[in-house]
Order: sequence, then structure tokens, then C-alpha cells
Amino acid sequence: MTYAFSRISRFSAAAIAGVSFVHAPLAHAGGVSAGTLIENTASASYEGGSGTVTVPSNTVSVKVDELLDVTVTSLDSGPVTTAPGSEVLTFEITNTGNGPEAYTLTANPAVAGNDFDTTIDGIAVDTNGNGTYDPGVDEILTGPETTSELDADESLTVFVLVTVPSGVSDTDSSDVDLLAEAVTGTGAPGTVFAGQGTDSSDAIVGATGADANSAGSLVVSITDVDLTKSASVLDPFGGTGIVPGATITYTIVAEVTGSGSVTDLVVTDAAPDDTTYVAGTLTLDGAALTDASDTDEGEADAIGITVDLGMVAGGTTHTVTFDVTID
Repeated sequence: MTYAFSRISRFSAAAIAGVSFVHAPLAHAGGVSAGTLIENTASASYEGGSGTVTVPSNTVSVKVDELLDVTVTSLDSGPVTTAPGSEVLTFEITNTGNGPEAYTLTANPAVAGNDFDTTIDGIAVDTNGNGTYDPGVDEILTGPETTSELDADESLTVFVLVTVPSGVSDTDSSDVDLLAEAVTGTGAPGTVFAGQGTDSSDAIVGATGADANSAGSLVVSITDVDLTKSASVLDPFGGTGIVPGATITYTIVAEVTGSGSVTDLVVTDAAPDDTTYVAGTLTLDGAALTDASDTDEGEADAIGITVDLGMVAGGTTHTVTFDVTID
């Protein structure tokens, strides 16, 4: 009876499973680190003739496969304002898998809907980590442009160097698409690359397909200044005769066109020979300016006038006037 009771107790005892890791796993966006061994041993206890008996099972060990995932993000706060010439777009590559992986980068300037296409001059890595492209400091990748291995959750800032062609017009826009592909391989989620993961584990394509892309945007901002000068004459007799003593009123119109702004816009004009500047006649947009060098925008003397407009936005017009008399 004792033997029978022992068998009944053994097979009715609750199994207690214990899980252990060969090394402590890190928590990543992709989960437990690739290559981690998960070991599992069950046990059962029962009451035997001489007391409680514990029986272990065999240990089952499985290795965590490498999950291949990545994200690409534009780090520019919005479209980068540009003009013909060199420009830089900034991106971040993040390994969202659970093991180290390198990525091949491809920049595509021919995006549907572009008003113009740029020329790709290269892809550079933010070597000094300051977030700004530094020529001669940041490493330019050679083809095929491939990053170093990124650890799980590690991010890398890269710069796409482009040239904006001549002939673009103000407000034209263009996108450049940056694609990152896992070097191990890409494909439909669940695709398996046997034995190609960390510590000879399998590498399995994650939800992103082991590739990702993002677009950086450029918008052309070309601002021009057109300056037009005209003159009107009032002679001492109330007519328009150009005679000694007549007053010439000069009008200078500065028209700023385009979607951007110009800075340090200064309008100057010299008093013509055989004339004398009429003190106190300098105006800006109809408002009188002092001749002295003080807090307002204007300054004038016998030599000529200066009006400092500072930063002026495109789509605005400013008018300067002053008088001289014919000697």
C-alpha cells in the first residue's frame, strides 16, 4: 500500500518550473538580447516512505534568435530652406532589433511630386556626435554606404549631402528619401536567415521588414531686391523747370521679392554734384527721419543719405525720399 500511495502522490504532485538565463538579458525595444540562452527545468515533489521526495526533469535550453528591425527618422524640424548649391539633410538610424546589426544606406533624390531633384554628393556619419555636419571631421561613407554595427537600441545620426541645381524657382520643393536595410537581410516579417544571428542563432526579420525609410524635405527660398529711383522737380516759380534754385525730390523704392528675408538691407544715395541736400527732408515710408546718426533708420548730410532697413521679409516694399536743391 505504501508503494501504491507513493505512485499516486508522485503523479498527482504539482510540477514546479524554474527559468534561468545563462547571462542576464538586457531589456531592448526588440526584447531579450539575441543569443541569450533561456534554460528551463521542471520539478515534482511527492511524499515517499521516508518523507518528501523532489524529482527534477531534464533541463531544456533555447537560444534567443536575433530580431532584425530598424527605424529611420528625419531630424530636421521641417523643410530645410535652400538655394542653388550645397545642402545637408539630417537623419537618425535606430536599431530597434535585439542584436547588433549594420545597415546599408541608400539616398534617393527622385521622389514623386518633386519640383526638382537634387544630386546626391554623399552620406556622412556624425563622427563627433554634435548633430551638425562638419566637413573634414564627419566620416563620409564609401559605396555601398554601410554603417558600423549598431547595438540594440543604438542610434546613429547621418547626413545626406546634396546639391540643389541652378534654375530652381522660389518656393520649389524637393524630398530626398533615405533607406536603411539590415546587412544580414530583409524581407517579409518572419523571414528566417538560419544561423546568421548573434552567436549563430537564427536571424528573423521583424515587423519593419528589416528596412525603413524616411524623407527629408527642401524648399527653395530665393529673395531678391529691386531698387527703383525716380525724381520730380519743383522750380521757384511753381513749375517743373530744371533751373538753379529748383528742388528735386528723389524717390527710391526697395521691393523685396521671394519667400525668405534679406538681412542688413541698407539704401544709400549720394547728393548729385551741383546740388545741396535739403536738411530734414529724409523720409521712410512717409515718416520723417532725423538727419543725425541716432536711433532711427536714417542719416543724412551734405554728402548723401543712408537708410538702414535691417532684416526685410520678402513680399514687402519700402520707400525712401529726400530733397536737394540745384545750386
